[in-house]
Order: sequence, then structure tokens, then C-alpha cells
Amino acid sequence: MATAPKLPRAVWWFGATSLANDLASEMIYPLLPAFVTRTLGGGALALGILDGVADAMSAAFKLLSGYLAERPRLRGPLIVAGYGIAAAVRPLVAMAGAAWHVIGLRAVDRLGKGVRTAPRDVMIADVAAEEIRGRAFGVHRGADHVGAIVGPLLATALLAGGLAVRQVFWVAAIPGALAVLLAWLAVRSAAKGQGQADARAASSAAGVPVERTAPGFLPLVIVLAVAALLRAPETLLILRAQDLGVTLGSVPLLWAGLHVVRSAASYPGGVLTDRWGPRRTLAVGWLVYAALAVAFAAATTAAQAWAVFLTFGLVAGLTESPERKLVAGYAGAARRGRGFGWYHGSLSAVALPGAALFGWLYQTKGAGLALEASAAATLLAVILLAIVGRSSDRGV
Repeated sequence: MATAPKLPRAVWWFGATSLANDLASEMIYPLLPAFVTRTLGGGALALGILDGVADAMSAAFKLLSGYLAERPRLRGPLIVAGYGIAAAVRPLVAMAGAAWHVIGLRAVDRLGKGVRTAPRDVMIADVAAEEIRGRAFGVHRGADHVGAIVGPLLATALLAGGLAVRQVFWVAAIPGALAVLLAWLAVRSAAKGQGQADARAASSAAGVPVERTAPGFLPLVIVLAVAALLRAPETLLILRAQDLGVTLGSVPLLWAGLHVVRSAASYPGGVLTDRWGPRRTLAVGWLVYAALAVAFAAATTAAQAWAVFLTFGLVAGLTESPERKLVAGYAGAARRGRGFGWYHGSLSAVALPGAALFGWLYQTKGAGLALEASAAATLLAVILLAIVGRSSDRGV
């Protein structure tokens, strides 16, 4: 039995970059529901729009950066610029005086995500051999979630030490700046191992047959968008936990606990993706999400809220790596940039209407109905995933 190749060094650098970036982001994010609703006077609908506008803002940039990422020389600058935008804008949330200020700043933060995401995923997919690609994305996502563990814990310690929420937001500038430096190092490392990928791109331009986008790619993206359309925004999952009795002081710990589970599940999820295949692993992840959404709708106590909320962490481990491996395989080496651009852009494009609809259902019909509708939409996506695109699977 052949030994699987080692993960390239660039994968670890990209993991470190995401760790530092998420540390900065997650010092802020779990505090936003209370900051928007209690300090700035917004409501559940404002929270839904907060997440939706942020992701919708980045949709066009994800698509554009995906096309630009097919030019190898542009990938590095796009990645570093994307992290730089987030680092520059994120701490300014501390100066917000109204809910719409937070929405606007969060949108610019996600614009940076739109610029960097597709080029980064292309680089990871290109430097990792197909048989370990699930593991590569698992390592990257796991490191990302480690940052989301440390960030809320640090925010909790700073709040306990007497800092105000707005001051915590300013401190987040430090790991954000570190993420920009690490992104530059990651890009340099990836560029050293990219010769083979560049050769494939050159042969494509010369008319030599290479892997191109499979016919099943568009149906796959549509199914992924259906699954994302009514996915519960994380701010509203936090609000649901608070409605069930989780105290504001415990929210950063709850958020950190969620990411402990996500981080622990990410690499095993990548291993399962490589062994079971991404389609089967993804279906299992969606089924787990649907079951948990129903459980959260039925929950009545703070203890149940803690249990269900933390278990949601398994969903990321079972969905993030398989989605990316499916996209990399369907898009083909010659069109991988636009493939990731369409994937990330489509999911972001449905985020605003989806988050606003979920927020409206939550605010007008109650959390139970909103969560049950989310579960139903996810089950529909599982059925569609079983139907579409199998003839074009290319072994993924």
C-alpha cells in the first residue's frame, strides 16, 4: 500500500495565517449580538442583515478574485491584500455609533475575505496532491477554528480584566496585523511548490487537453447554495442560546467551545473526505445539521442550549473539507480559480436573502419555526446532492 504524500509546508503557513486572522475576528464576532441589540439598539432582523450584507458584499469579489486567481502571479497579492483589508477595518467597529455602522464595517471586512478566499483555496488545492487534498483543507480549517477558540477566550480575559467591549475591539488589531505577515510567508512558500501547477496552466493555454470544468459543476454549486440559503446565521444561533438562558458573560466561552469542537473535527473530517469520498461525507454533515437545528428548536434550558450549540461544531468538520474537494475536482486544474470563485461567490450571494429570511422568521414567527425551516431546506439539499452530477464525479 503506497504511503500518502506529506502535506506541503505552505498548507501549514496558510493554517497559521487563518489562525491569527480568526483570532482577531473572533475577539469581536461573538460580542456583536449583544453590542448591536443592547448597546446600539438593533434587533434580530438587524443581526440577520448584519451577516447577510457582509457575505453578499463579498460575493462579487469572490467571483472576480476567482477569475483573477487563474493568473498565478496575481494569487499572492490578492491573498495578502485580502487579509490587509480585514486587518485595517475590523478594529473600527469600536467606533460604531449605530447598528448600520457595524453592518457597513462588517461588509468591508468581508470584502477582504472575498478578495483572498478563492486564490487561497486554489493555492492549497494546487500544492496538495489529490489523495491528500481533503486532509490539506482539514488542516487549514482546523487551524482557522483554533484561532476562533483563542479569540473569544482572550476577549473574555480582557473583559474580566476591566476593558470595555469597544477596547477589546481595538486590541483585535494586533493579531490582525500578524495575519498579514503570515499570509505573505504562506504565499512565498506556496509559490516554491507551484511549478507543476503553472506548467499545467501553460499547457492549457497552448491547447493541450487538461482537466476542465465538469458538466456537473453548475448543478453542484446550485445544491451547495440551496444548503446555504436558509442556514442559520451564527449570530442568531448565539441569540437563541441567550434566549434559552445562556448569560452574556458566558457567550465568549460558548463560542470558544464551539470552535474547540470544530477544530477537533476538521482533520478527521478531511480524512473521512479522502476515504469515504466528499459526496458521502458532505451528506452526513448536512444530516447532522438538520438534526441539530430541530433539537435547538425544541430546546428549553440553558444546559440544552450549551449541548446543542457545541455539537454544531461537528457540522463544519463534516462539510468544509468535502465541499472544497468537490469544487476542486469538478472545476479541473485549468479552471480551478473560477471554480472556487463561483463556489464562494454563490454561497455569499444567497447569504443576504437567506439570513434576512431567517431573521424575519425568527423575529415574527419564533426561533422554533425558523430552525425547523432551516432543517427542511438542508434535507432538500441532501436529496438533491444524491441526484445531481454523479456522472461527472471524476473519482470525487
